[in-house]
Amino acid sequence: MSVREFVVLGTASQVPTRHRNHNGYLLRWDGEGILFDPGEGTQRQMLRAGVAAHDINRICVTHFHGDHSLGLAGVIQRINLDQVPHPVTAHYPASGQRFFDRLRYATAYRETVALAEEPVVEDGVLAVGPTYTLEARRLSHPVESFGYRVTEPDGRRMVPELLARHGIKGPDVGRIQREGALGAVTLEEVSEHRAGQRFAFVMDTRLCDGVAALAEGCDMLVIESTFLDEDERLAVDHGHLTAGQAARVARDGGVRHLVLTHFSQRYGDPSEFERQARRAGFEGDLTIAADLGRVALPKR
Repeated sequence: MSVREFVVLGTASQVPTRHRNHNGYLLRWDGEGILFDPGEGTQRQMLRAGVAAHDINRICVTHFHGDHSLGLAGVIQRINLDQVPHPVTAHYPASGQRFFDRLRYATAYRETVALAEEPVVEDGVLAVGPTYTLEARRLSHPVESFGYRVTEPDGRRMVPELLARHGIKGPDVGRIQREGALGAVTLEEVSEHRAGQRFAFVMDTRLCDGVAALAEGCDMLVIESTFLDEDERLAVDHGHLTAGQAARVARDGGVRHLVLTHFSQRYGDPSEFERQARRAGFEGDLTIAADLGRVALPKR
């Protein structure tokens, strides 16, 4: 059975706290894993969350502030120590190549795994596979930053009533799915269009076109909400979003499940982020991310 879930490894902005680790997130997508923004301590959080180096196929870094990237050194060395049997690809802003190089080779170790470097230069598709397309969009932050979007290809959903009407059952259901027709009956006659799942990951940014483009039509949007609405001026000055701004992005984009994260240490009560998101008009499923939490992607 395929597994699609979002694993939260850390949720703190800028510095870790007693209860929040630096950022770190893993998206499980069927048999692959995409690790986003491994901050300091990510390797230990992976252990606590039951995430192995073998689970990582891609690493996506939004930008090179420490709370989003200092864990790269440990994660990359762990991938090599454990001799992960498959290639791993790293995506990150091309302007931060010098930072990536320093983190990749921060200390001596034996390289045993093919780590492909695919820096992001501009908006567009980064990878296309059988179960998803990965793309990036530029965000608005004091240093160059990109958000990421994972999109499943559209498919067909079998309709039992239509199958029964045409007398198709048992192994023939699989045949018509694979071959597109069974005798005179086409796949379109016994199925309906199913939009592919859509997931977006948006970290440090002000409101901008890239945020809206990434969020549009998503089943799950993971987005920073560093500040509460009363500190919007601080958010703008430092290149961040408030809880209300993030929620309005999700509302206007038709997001089904909103995950807020990347919280400033100045706030002690995370429930206020939920209250402000609801006040902003978001009515879908809402999760205030907590370290080591897991959130299943909504089914289509």
